[in-house]
Formats: sequence, structure tokens, C-alpha cells
Amino acid sequence: MSETQCLGCGQQLGTPFLDLGCSPLANSYVPPERAGQPEQCFPLRVAYCEHCHLVQLLDRVPPEELFTEYLYFSSYSDTVLRHAAQMARQLIQRFGLGPSHRVVEVASNDGYLLQYFQRAGIPVLGVEPAKNIAAYALQRGIPTLNAFFGPPLVPQLLAEFGAADLLIGNNVLAHVPEINGFLSAVRDCLKPDGWAVFEFPYVVDLVEHCEFDTIYHEHVFYYSLSAVERLARRAGLTLADVSHQSLHGGSLRIFLSRAPGVQPTEAVSYMLEREQRLGVTSAGYYQRFAAAVERVRSQLRSLLMELKAKGHRLAAYGAPAKGNTLLNVCQIDNRTIEFTVDRNPFKQGKLLPGSRIPVLAPEALLESMPDFVLILPWNIAQEIIEQQKEYLRRGGQFILPIPTPRIIRGPGQSTAAVRTGVGESEDA
Repeated sequence: MSETQCLGCGQQLGTPFLDLGCSPLANSYVPPERAGQPEQCFPLRVAYCEHCHLVQLLDRVPPEELFTEYLYFSSYSDTVLRHAAQMARQLIQRFGLGPSHRVVEVASNDGYLLQYFQRAGIPVLGVEPAKNIAAYALQRGIPTLNAFFGPPLVPQLLAEFGAADLLIGNNVLAHVPEINGFLSAVRDCLKPDGWAVFEFPYVVDLVEHCEFDTIYHEHVFYYSLSAVERLARRAGLTLADVSHQSLHGGSLRIFLSRAPGVQPTEAVSYMLEREQRLGVTSAGYYQRFAAAVERVRSQLRSLLMELKAKGHRLAAYGAPAKGNTLLNVCQIDNRTIEFTVDRNPFKQGKLLPGSRIPVLAPEALLESMPDFVLILPWNIAQEIIEQQKEYLRRGGQFILPIPTPRIIRGPGQSTAAVRTGVGESEDA
């Protein structure tokens, strides 16, 4: 479904500043028995709204096709779990939360975050649209509604759980096409003095670090603070505070208040002014991004093709959605990369969409010992490198694709084997 009007303000959108071609859905992992069947592909084009500064996809897929069954489980990343535990501690302390308060999380996944509030004796409720993940969270003892969050759910949520002192949504704002209705529902679920806290990938990090692989059909929006401030105001919420987080290649954590008279912190003013200085609220900022994407795409493909031509065996680590964008945009498939490995058992045994690269358990790296391994979830590269020290010790080498393709080798390895003229080499 292609749109020409901004989903935020309704104004006409200009021509897309980035066209990544047609791709299958990034989380549509292929069972082996369907390996010979074609996949449905959708255009992946991104546009900027000059009226409200909201960066968004022009071609969208209904959320019901994306999130009813889902294979991303947050708890399989140690980095995400550490971030969640720290976030819970900080929010409990900041808002003085205890057993008399209520915390709701939207897109709560497998309970990876709510478990830390629950351990502190705070009543919690998750709202998770994916049936399989909601069921898994319930098995773990995390109260969870299997539903899409929005205005129709508000009466049920208030009746069954009550108004929230704190509503959290990590990496969900980008997924919601009906963003105005969504934020209005957030407001209606809060107590009069309640707060909403959201985290989402920051469009400035996406552009500055050429993180084009985070663009896929689930991510309808790519937010600047300037765009969020307008959306919040339209919903009757005040953007009261903001902080930058390193997770997912660079994210923002924002604090929205329902209470009247709340004044934004200096951090909000500073970041809005910084975006003005950078040009984030102008079309030219995004038009320059397309050239950088082509540079990285060309460099990564050249590096992998050259290594393959020299007889090296290539594999990958991880099966994240972003990796599927990367592989499909760079036209890398199972003829170049033999397999990938992932800790998530629900992805093991399947094929990556588009590239048809098989997903194996992490043990396959040491069993097969490919010469080079492309790290697809580069945002948790340090976690992966720590887990795979033995692979490096035996002579294996990693490739990081973003923001510039480069090779990571183990201490003491010779650089002679990795002189390709494309990627820089560095020690782990």
C-alpha cells in the first residue's frame, strides 16, 4: 500500500530520498520445505515530510501481516537484557515506583523488561500483539494482553488493570502507522500525573552512521526529536525530557507527561537546537544520505566478492531483521554466505528471507570454521565477539558492515590474508 500523505500531519509528501528496491518482509523467515517457493516482495522507499519533519516509508504493509506471529525474542540478547535491567532501576528510582503503582508496557515482547519491575513488587501488564510471544511471556509469569495497542483497547485495559503511573514502549513507536491515535491512547491510559517513556532508534544516528539496514517494512517511521515533539503536542502530551542511548546503533529515550504545567528540561531544548544546526529539519539532510548508502553497499559487496574469489569460506552471525535488509540490498545470498548462526532456537532451521541463507545454532561456527563471519547485528558486535573468542583464537575473522565495512581479527593474526583494498582491519 503506497501513501503520498504524511501519516503525522496529513500534508503531501515529496519524492522519496532513498529507494532500496523491493525486499521481502524482514522477519518472514522461510521454512526449509518452502525453499523453492517464491516470496512476496514490497518496495522499500523513504520520504521526508517538510511540514512536520517526520521521516516515513511510502509503501506500507498492514501490521497484522507483520506482528501476529513473530520470531524476535528480546531475551536472547545479553546486551538488551542488561539495558532493560538498568532502565527498570532508573525508572523505579526516578518515579519512586512501588507496589501501589502500575506499569504498562506496550509491545512487551517476552517480558524481558517487565520482569525487573515485577521483581521489585510492582504490578505490571504487558500488551503484545504476537500470539506466540504473548503466550511465551504468560508462561514466564508476566501478565500479558495479546492485542494491538490503540484506542479500541483503552476501555479494556482501564477496566482490567487500571490507569498507569508509567507506560513504557521500547522500539514500538516506529512500528505504528496510526501514530496519532496511538499516542492519544497512551494519554488516555495514564493517570492524571502519569508518565510515558519511549525508546526508539534515532534518525540522526541512522543518517550519520549510514545505518540503512535498520530500514525495513516494520519500521514505518524514523524519528527526530523535532518530529516527536509535534506528535506529542498533538496528542495532548508534553515532551518533558530526553536522553541519548547507545542501544540499537543510537536511540532516544523520551519522557512524555500528561500533567499540565510540566516544563521541558534543558536537554530537550539542546537537542532540538542541535537538530536545527545539523539540518535535520530540512530535506537536504536526507538527500545526502542516499549517496552514503550506495558507498557502503558497494564497499561491502566488493569486499565479500573479493574474499570469495580468493577461495575464502564466508558465513554470518545472527538472523536479525536488519541483517535481511543489508543482505538483500547488497544482493548477497547463499551462493556467497554458506550459513548464519543465531542463539534464537525459533529461527534455527529456517532460511533468511530473500537470501535463503540457512540459520544454524552458534556451535556451527567452531564446527565448520569459516574463514570470515559477517556480523549482521553489528549493534551488539562486542557481545558476539566476547562469546566467540574461541573462533577468533582459532584464526577466524569477523566482518563489521556498518558504518564502513571492516575486518576484525584476533590478537596476533597476520593481516596479509585480509588485504582486500576495501575494508580496514583491526584487532578484537
